[in-house]
Amino acid sequence: MGVLDIYGFEILEDNSFEQFVINYCNEKLQQVFIELTLKEEQEEYKREGIPWTKVEYFDNGIICNLIEHNQRGILAMLDEECLRPGVVSDSTFLAKLNQLFSNHSHYESKVTQNAQRLYDHNMGLSCFRICHYAGKVMYNVTSFIDKNNDLLFRDLSQAMWKAQHPLLRSLFPEGNPKQASLKRPPTAGSQFKNSVAILMKNLYSKNPNYIRCIKPNEHQQQGRFSSELVAVQARYLGLLENVRVRRAGYAYRQGYKSFLERYRLLSRSTWPHWNGGDREGVEKLLGELSMSSEELAFGKTKIFIRSPKTLFYLEEQRRLRLQQLATLIQKTYRGWRCRTHYQLMRKSQILISAWFRGNKQKKHYGRMKASALLIQAFVRGWKARKNYRKYFRSGAALTLSNFIYKSI
Repeated sequence: MGVLDIYGFEILEDNSFEQFVINYCNEKLQQVFIELTLKEEQEEYKREGIPWTKVEYFDNGIICNLIEHNQRGILAMLDEECLRPGVVSDSTFLAKLNQLFSNHSHYESKVTQNAQRLYDHNMGLSCFRICHYAGKVMYNVTSFIDKNNDLLFRDLSQAMWKAQHPLLRSLFPEGNPKQASLKRPPTAGSQFKNSVAILMKNLYSKNPNYIRCIKPNEHQQQGRFSSELVAVQARYLGLLENVRVRRAGYAYRQGYKSFLERYRLLSRSTWPHWNGGDREGVEKLLGELSMSSEELAFGKTKIFIRSPKTLFYLEEQRRLRLQQLATLIQKTYRGWRCRTHYQLMRKSQILISAWFRGNKQKKHYGRMKASALLIQAFVRGWKARKNYRKYFRSGAALTLSNFIYKSI
């Protein structure tokens, strides 16, 4: 992003060469503003096939051509006088301008006024006036030629380029011996014209946006607005023509693809997927929103919306729809998170229950096993005693006692 800050026109009591080139730069910037806002916008309607009644506006190309024409421009005449051998002066330069632009509608001088039998006491003999888009400005040609000549001689540039300080070398690149030229250095007007041409090329390659500053009063006081001064500025800045074009035209335009991509969520037919063409999708979308046909115009590649209220309505509906979708996403996420948490808890509960039941059954099995072993031991002992009982002598005590008695 680049910011170009322009103070504006300079209309002083005594305007010289400096004010002339500054106002020339402002004329070129105004030409860019006209071509990129008024002219380009109206031509866009024609390209898109939109019915349109052309709004007339002042094109300052004639003034720019008056100043910068390569052969018949004021700067070209000034350079010619600076380079012409012989006796040259500011008066000869003015005489050449009077002869060349005697019938030009945006050029005035004392000589041209006398030829038309117009008498202006404010016009001096050494002055000429240009009808700029911002108003008429009278320039005094005194010292025009001296200020246009480049007084920085080649040997001085070479001496500064040989300095050890890198800043000085960067300020005088023409002093480089490898780039030395025997041609006469370009004049100040030519250098300024080339700089303006580079600036214009840069502006045309970008997408400029404009902030018009209005001077409220001549006294630099806050809170005070001079209606006459503001009206004059609004008129010469081209704001009135711009407002007329905007009112008669469409406040908003955008390609079908980007428009559909931004607002397709407002229709069930185009959301979440649309498989048809971009223009058909936009028509389907706006048809479901019941938009007025007077507010819309379908071009070859773009959709045009007349009123900003319609665009604000679309933006408000989109904002509400985004809130609904955000709520849906939040609801889905919270549901997924709760389900995931529930499933983890359920898995943990099942695992704990399985371990608990297993441990309980293991203890119960241990008690049953111990009881079974105890019963088995008693049963086996009883069986053993029963099996081996037959091997013991029954009535041994009686036999022994009888034997003893008999022995006695």
